[in-house]
Amino acid sequence: MTAPASPLVQLRDVSYSYPSSPAPVLRDLSFTIEPGEIVALLGPSGAGKTTLCLAMIGIVPQFHRGRFFGELTVNGQDVLAEPIHRLSRSVGLVLQDPAAQLVTNSVENEVAFALENAELPVAEIRRRITAALAAVHLSSMAQKHPHQLSGGQQQRLAIAAALALQPPLIVLDEPTSQLDPTSTAEVFALIRELNARDGTTFLIASHASEEIAATADRALVLNAGSLVADAPIATVMGDPDLLASLQLRPPEVVATFAQLRAQGLWSENRPLPLTLEEGQA
Repeated sequence: MTAPASPLVQLRDVSYSYPSSPAPVLRDLSFTIEPGEIVALLGPSGAGKTTLCLAMIGIVPQFHRGRFFGELTVNGQDVLAEPIHRLSRSVGLVLQDPAAQLVTNSVENEVAFALENAELPVAEIRRRITAALAAVHLSSMAQKHPHQLSGGQQQRLAIAAALALQPPLIVLDEPTSQLDPTSTAEVFALIRELNARDGTTFLIASHASEEIAATADRALVLNAGSLVADAPIATVMGDPDLLASLQLRPPEVVATFAQLRAQGLWSENRPLPLTLEEGQA
């Protein structure tokens, strides 16, 4: 009998305090993420989402120091014991300001940067640059300076640079907070495409309610550093009362049908639709 595959990410009783923080920023977190999942990380500002994203690649606590308790493994690697440069083979991190992550003078050099640091053979570096840029639909932009790209294109380039190391997990911390609606839609469409095609696992911290509802399989909800919900995305995003208690905005479709339910025009027994397509069905 084949043994079940291990979780890609596993947390056991994880707590963390920055050196200057008077109280823990993360409190007794325990959960797993399975290969191939798209997991939304939700919560109000200050809930600990960014800290948790940084912990996935060891920046917390290896760079920021502070006090870390519990166990966090990614792809079988202990984030306390494994150097960050090795963890980067298992976790790609994309931050909310794509321009701040871009450090070279061309799109293809940006993708090559981490590969060269990993000391891969030249032929392999070239192959991966080609594949990563094709995956994010930036092949025609290879010679451009990153600052010539739109905000959405810059974010796709940051994802390409993460993809090139072929990590099984990509963590995105508010990846569309500075993008317009069109670019936001492009980034989330790319996430869905990469997940469907390659089985890439994603953890996405975001306030983009409509896109998260249409993209994620599951939601982890933080409040004051504690995990207050771990449930299918439909359960969390379809609960306006829970979202309101955390000062989170529900998708417009959910809010509209919640009003219809309050007026007796939508059955209490029927779940609230998450997307416009569901609402029209």
